Amino acid sequence: MWLLYLQRFKTFFDRILVMRKWARKIAVALSIGIVLTSGSFHFFSKAASNAIPRSKVLQGAKQSQNGDTNILLLGLDSRRDNDGNPLPLKLTKLLHVGPASIGGYNTNTMILIHLPANGKKAVAISIPRDDYVNVPGYGMKKIKEAYGYAKYAEDSRLYKEGVEQPAREHLARDAGRAAAITTVSQFLDVPIDHFAEVNLVGFYDLANALGGIQVCLNRAVNDQKYSGAVFPAGLQTISGVDALKFVRQRHGLPNGDLDRTHRQQAFITGVITKFRTQGIFGDLSKLSALLNVAKKDVVIDSGFDVLGFLPQAKALTGGNITFHTLPIEGYVMRNGQSVNLVDEIKVRKYVQELFNPKITDSKPSPKPKPTKINYANLASGKAVDGSKIPCVN
Repeated sequence: MWLLYLQRFKTFFDRILVMRKWARKIAVALSIGIVLTSGSFHFFSKAASNAIPRSKVLQGAKQSQNGDTNILLLGLDSRRDNDGNPLPLKLTKLLHVGPASIGGYNTNTMILIHLPANGKKAVAISIPRDDYVNVPGYGMKKIKEAYGYAKYAEDSRLYKEGVEQPAREHLARDAGRAAAITTVSQFLDVPIDHFAEVNLVGFYDLANALGGIQVCLNRAVNDQKYSGAVFPAGLQTISGVDALKFVRQRHGLPNGDLDRTHRQQAFITGVITKFRTQGIFGDLSKLSALLNVAKKDVVIDSGFDVLGFLPQAKALTGGNITFHTLPIEGYVMRNGQSVNLVDEIKVRKYVQELFNPKITDSKPSPKPKPTKINYANLASGKAVDGSKIPCVN
């Protein structure tokens, strides 16, 4: 009998040893998997940091204090690639944007993102492209034109010196970036810590890389003649060509360019939502597709630490951001062009109040009396919550 008990105990003990061996193997396998995954992600992040084209225009520039960060997003409306080559005619026809001979180098999208050091909600401020401001060295111009004026002047100077392409294009664009950044910084009286420039095709490539972006329209639109935008009302998913049409349309909208600004905010909110709901940061294949877009369509400053920015990027894609639009005073004609009249003092105060919000009393403040045409409200509208899909015109 004792022999039988010993035999059973030995069998039981052997099973425990086998289970422990398998447990160790599983633990080792999991450890290797974690190391490989984190190593792959770190390798990918480092590759992303090194692969995205860089510019040195912010070296030596004034920086934000107390740990805050200001990032300027520039959307360049050029029909040329980063080396100055015209986009293929087949692509420009597909995108409904016309040939390289039109469009110039206007920054039709300008959004300043403020990231507070205390981790509170970020603020994104859209700058209407037709705001009439002082462009250093060129006088009063539309703010979107600062890039193009400086780029053309530098390109002409370099051409006379015999500098060939693509080096001439790269240097001339740096002059354009520097002018655009300086103009925005002086206009708003805030430092610019980093910038990211996206070319015209970037919206198209980004929407494709993410597999479509959700947006919402208050009413159906048909702008087949100009931007090519034809969309139904309500919530919908757009990708590729439709993404570019969505952010470019201004004809046929109640508030023209200002509604286009809100479209751009809505598109970015859709991108944020996609990141949050699809787990983009944990998907190497999707991150790889985004890296391919960035390598082709994006330029960032040389001091932008992509790896260090990832935690903040994750917070932003969690909806920790609100969008606003700078106020304007009205529309006037200057040098044969319709421009946005702005009150620089009021604009700077508006920005500072968003960057440094005061603690409000519990008692609601009285509402101001409405005016016949309140252009400031028209431009600003309601703050767009980055955690939701907003319906826009």
